[in-house]
This record gives sequence, C-alpha cells and structure tokens, in this order.
Amino acid sequence: MKRILILITVIIMTAGMVFADGHGFYGSPEGDWTLRGARLTQTDEGATRAKAWLSVPQKTAMVYEFTMRYEGGGEDGHGGAGLHIVADNKTDGKSWGFSDSWLLWINYDMQVSRSNDFRGLNAMVYKSDSNKVMDVVASVNLDAYAGLLMDNLDVDIPVKLTFYPANGRVEIADPRGETAGWYVDIPGAAGATGSYVAVRTNGVAVSFTSPDVSM
Repeated sequence: MKRILILITVIIMTAGMVFADGHGFYGSPEGDWTLRGARLTQTDEGATRAKAWLSVPQKTAMVYEFTMRYEGGGEDGHGGAGLHIVADNKTDGKSWGFSDSWLLWINYDMQVSRSNDFRGLNAMVYKSDSNKVMDVVASVNLDAYAGLLMDNLDVDIPVKLTFYPANGRVEIADPRGETAGWYVDIPGAAGATGSYVAVRTNGVAVSFTSPDVSM
C-alpha cells in the first residue's frame, strides 16, 4: 500500500515534462494551457479531458524529472490528473483516450453514488486502445490517505519517474531522498514503446515546472 501511495504523488504531478527543453508541447482543444514564466499551467478548472502532449521516442528506459503544484478546482469534491506513457500517436481534437498508451491516473470524486463506480480517492491504471476507447485495468481505493494528500496540495514537489519497457516497471524516487524509492509493475506494459507522452487533467487547475526528460 505504501508504494501505491507514492504512485499517487507521481500521478498527480506528472505534467511537468510537456515543455521540456528542445521539445515543445501541444494542447488539446479542451483545457487552457499557458506558459507563465518558468511554469506551464492548465487554468481551466472545468475542463474534463484537457491534454497536452510531447513528442519523445520511448524505446528504452525513460527518466522523467519535474515538479508540480495544485492550483485549484477541487473544491467541488471532484478532480483528477494523470500521465499517458508510450503513446503511439497523438490527437488534434477532443478525445477520451490517447491513441495506444497507458494512463496512470489519480481520481477524487465524492459525488459518485452507484455501487459499481469509483467513489472517493482512487489510484488507477487505464489502458487506452484508441482516442475513443479506454478502460480501467487496475485500481486501488485510497480514501484512507485522502487527508494526507489534501494537506500537501500547495507544495511544489519534485518527482523522478523511470519507466522500463523491458518489463513494464515504473520506479519512483523518494522525493525526500530518505530511501531508495519504490516500484510498480504496470499490468500488460512489458515491451511497450511509443513516440508521445501526454498529460491530462479533469476538473482541476495545475502548474508544472523544472522538467527534464532523458534516456
């Protein structure tokens, strides 16, 4: 459970890489992505499928380093943010999924009432098969940690995320530097490669800074 909690931190802080030096980013028609000094900000708190993407070959182990800060929009009890990795293509229009990719996602929703839906705080892994088709393949309920997450929303936290396509493993460095970090094996992601990374938000505003992408 501890490593899943750390994964939450990674998921909600993933968009820093979209303006890495030498690459440039592209935003979807949903959301309002702007550069403000050294920060990239998605300011539309009501956008449900806002995405910004970056062209990066992902055929070997990838290291992503960045920081993220929550800027608002969660007061209504709903919001989410996540990262698509190893996407094979991009979309220039509105879309639910993001080509063939894997989405690491954190979702908070206190308005859901149906028993088969995800209520409260959840960490999820989605498999996106196309721009129109995307389904949850794994989820963990994390309501017990909702208070801890909310207490740290105003902190600009550094994140280092490494993805290994050989086995589909994600390693997360300890942002405090106190341990060797943690890892998560993404179901079915072994052997995955791609040409794009995309970040997305749902009902929240976020800003990102200090990105670096390397192989």
